[in-house]
Amino acid sequence: MADSPSASTIDIVPPLPPAADIPTRFMESAKQWWAAGDKQSAISEERLLRHLPFFRSKKPASPLSESELAEIGPVIAYSSRVELSNPKHYLNTLSMVSTSQFQSQSQSQPQSLSTAIPSVTPAVMLHGYGAGTGFYFRNFLSMAQWAGRNNTSVFALDWLGMGRSARPNFTVRASKKDIPARVTEAESFFIDSLEDWRQKMRLEKMTLIGHSLGAYLSVVYALKYPTRVEKLILLSPAGVPRGPDHTDPTSEIDPPSTTSSVDAAMPASKAKVEQIEAKQASTQAKPSRSRKFLMYLWEEGFSPFQVVRTMGVWAPLVVGKYSSRRFSGLSEEETRNMHDYILNITMAKGSGEYCISHILAPGAHARMPLVDRIAGLRKDIPVTFVYGDQDWMDPEGGADSVERLRQVGNGQGRMYIVNNAGHHVYLDNPRAVNDLLVKELDRKI
Repeated sequence: MADSPSASTIDIVPPLPPAADIPTRFMESAKQWWAAGDKQSAISEERLLRHLPFFRSKKPASPLSESELAEIGPVIAYSSRVELSNPKHYLNTLSMVSTSQFQSQSQSQPQSLSTAIPSVTPAVMLHGYGAGTGFYFRNFLSMAQWAGRNNTSVFALDWLGMGRSARPNFTVRASKKDIPARVTEAESFFIDSLEDWRQKMRLEKMTLIGHSLGAYLSVVYALKYPTRVEKLILLSPAGVPRGPDHTDPTSEIDPPSTTSSVDAAMPASKAKVEQIEAKQASTQAKPSRSRKFLMYLWEEGFSPFQVVRTMGVWAPLVVGKYSSRRFSGLSEEETRNMHDYILNITMAKGSGEYCISHILAPGAHARMPLVDRIAGLRKDIPVTFVYGDQDWMDPEGGADSVERLRQVGNGQGRMYIVNNAGHHVYLDNPRAVNDLLVKELDRKI
């Protein structure tokens, strides 16, 4: 598989306008605010997806010719909107399919993958709260190469109500005091749409790779639809431990610093977990008045993205301050691309983002923690927890969950710490995470 597009591929795929600089002045911010919308959102996403040299903006309508196959190689990637049972609902989907499988499905049933059942279960990558498919852009090539080697597929999709998927009104009818009902209703908004998507794609089973809230929802999906999940790979999962502990998202605004000479994912030791917790405790500040006010807004159902949208023409400046700091470890072009992408999915209509106060309490701990539920997973399902060594998610929850699994007869729980990485572990140290993902995907059950 080539690492860069050939000249002919560049000719086939028209160039995209470069992303604008991150704004530092009012007029620059106003221009970006004015340009934001569905069209710009699609462009900003495609810039990130074009890190795949074999990416196409849409699925080809017919089987590939011999010349196209020779040029593309063992994998083809394309974007699509997968329509769900509700005609107003769809999930924005990136498909990375081995070309042999693509040819087989194109020649018989173009709408499904069932005509070329892979010997290796397809993987589905699920983003975190308020993010989108594009956040995984540094992982796609490695995942696509894995799909090509195994004659299978990898998908990345935006949750309903987030990213570039449909954004229906999000409401929870349960009483505020009825925590189980609130949580279940909010979770169902996402996991039932994922199950609807799976049925539309005609996938028998999936390996779910989820980040943060996406990891949390992956576990909940596996609890509700146990026969549909092969493995779970949870990247810095939200909502695992029982209490607030040191889970403070404000402690990881800056990109992680390089603290270890070992640039890899290591099996989690008790000493390493305690070291991370001590670091989290040292950065935990006493609640300020402003933080108490934000906690109040959280409980009342306000979304941080809602606050940004109310800033109007000033919003790109606000997003830019975050992008320029959090993603400074990327190249200058990648940072601009991420800023434009984040800005456009943030400025879209609020929808699934309003789930957060129903699922997580202030401080980002779950109202119904996974550590108390994970024993209900199917006994033979491998579950892998992955944390950054500078994460703000408490790794003790992962360690406790692995032990809970062991106690109920599931010895396939594992936990890793990735050096030189924060909460966006897959983005901060992609080489180590990509190697780990392939290792866990290839792990025999």
